[in-house]
Amino acid sequence: MDIKALRYFIEVVNEQSFTRASEKLFVTQPTISKMIRSLEQEVEQPLLHREGRRLWLTDAGEVVYQRAQQILAQFNQLNAELLDLNQLQRGHLRLGIPPMVGHMYAGLIRQYRQAFPNVELTIVECGGRKIEQAVYNGDLDVAVTMLSPSAADTLNILDLDSYPICAVLPDVAPWNEMDSVHWQDIQHEPFYLYTDDFTLSEYIATLCQQQAITPSVAARSSQWDFLVALVKSGVGVAFLPEPLCHRIQGEGVVIKAMSPSIEWRLGAIWHAERYVPRTAEAWIDVCRAYRNRTR
Repeated sequence: MDIKALRYFIEVVNEQSFTRASEKLFVTQPTISKMIRSLEQEVEQPLLHREGRRLWLTDAGEVVYQRAQQILAQFNQLNAELLDLNQLQRGHLRLGIPPMVGHMYAGLIRQYRQAFPNVELTIVECGGRKIEQAVYNGDLDVAVTMLSPSAADTLNILDLDSYPICAVLPDVAPWNEMDSVHWQDIQHEPFYLYTDDFTLSEYIATLCQQQAITPSVAARSSQWDFLVALVKSGVGVAFLPEPLCHRIQGEGVVIKAMSPSIEWRLGAIWHAERYVPRTAEAWIDVCRAYRNRTR
């Protein structure tokens, strides 16, 4: 049934007049008559009986009138809810951020929450590779993560930041005497790496292959500060993005640039071939505004 026809029918019944209904609806009387005839043809029964100037509902008309009011109420509620979603007065955003990245974009999250306080925000923290797969599978709407060279073609990417990745070494000779570190310098050191679900771990493995070295992985952890603690014990090497290097407390380690340099590229990712909810579009807009401010 046509929603417009139901609305016209209800108005005719309420006004007890085709003329008054047409004036209230700002349509011609023949248009209303045609729509109601169409309804009657659809239900194969008359809906109205005219007696003088009075309109009476038939039995079928009574059923249609009662149900039509419910349908229109639900339809109006649907429109209101869709409008709320479009204006972000409600909704849900599933956002993925790896633990190493989260603290860097806390300001963006705060900005988003201030702009859209009624949007429910679920933040999923795990390694970049898991996050990328979750976006690909549709389990996350959008993510901010380290950008993987092997990211799927079906993911849209918005570059946000880029920082050097540094080597974290014990504060002993020869490391504390060097300005930078080559891969060949550390190839025989124990490597303390992130777990396999971290994009950075995959990236380091790829770089080692390119440099024709086979690292001896002594430990893996999802906690960067634990990897640094292992280095402080006096042996081995860990890799840390430059922003996190500033957070290392105490002595016992030195931070060295890698030669050739390696980059920690961060960006927003979302699926290129799936529906992107309005809540995610708003997050992407916040990220774009951040990028424009910082470049």
